[in-house]
Amino acid sequence: MPNMREIILDTETTGMDPHSGHRIVEIGCVELFNYRPTGKTFQAYINPERDVPDEVARIHGLTTEFLADKPTFTDIVDAFITFIGEAPLVIHNAGFDMKFLNAELSALGYAKLPSARARDTLQLARNKYPGQPASLDALCRRFGVDNTGRNFHGALLDSHLLADVYFHMMGGAQPELFDVSRTTAIYQEEAVSPVVIRASRKFTLSAEEIAAHTKMVESMGEKAIWKKVARG
Repeated sequence: MPNMREIILDTETTGMDPHSGHRIVEIGCVELFNYRPTGKTFQAYINPERDVPDEVARIHGLTTEFLADKPTFTDIVDAFITFIGEAPLVIHNAGFDMKFLNAELSALGYAKLPSARARDTLQLARNKYPGQPASLDALCRRFGVDNTGRNFHGALLDSHLLADVYFHMMGGAQPELFDVSRTTAIYQEEAVSPVVIRASRKFTLSAEEIAAHTKMVESMGEKAIWKKVARG
């Protein structure tokens, strides 16, 4: 098996199009080595220096008020670039995240991330399971990945889930059988192939991640969706 480092990546944003003035509000990354998480992650909430529309905040829970005291993209860009290094980026619906990342990087005078560097698990899933649902939730159900804690869209949480999904998509317990440079061709030629299913696992958040989430929920008052879920 080749020694290969990859980065699972996800973002949350204020809207759908950076060319319309929308910005990134969260980045979450999970480091993989030979398809398995190493335990190293990168996560940052980001002040977008603009408002977050209410309909968008209801999806990821990140309000204008919560993000007001967070670092800007300028403040975190060097740490982000250092973390991802030269590794391939594994992203679900990669075109969306890449256009936002490149808009932010270009605005600061940094080189854009080449599109060829991204591996799009949405397209891989569509090739492998034509005509079947290919959302992250659908893939979690397909592979028995526990996503019961996904009451909101969070970049780091979704990156953890995608890491498990990607492991299964690349052959489960036998990823050495797959040549990543040929995965798209393989999936097109073999619409159905056996997948080794392993037991789903729970994700353990660090004390810092739990504290940050608790602070965010409290800052949102009684309208926080997590409080409504807890009350049933």
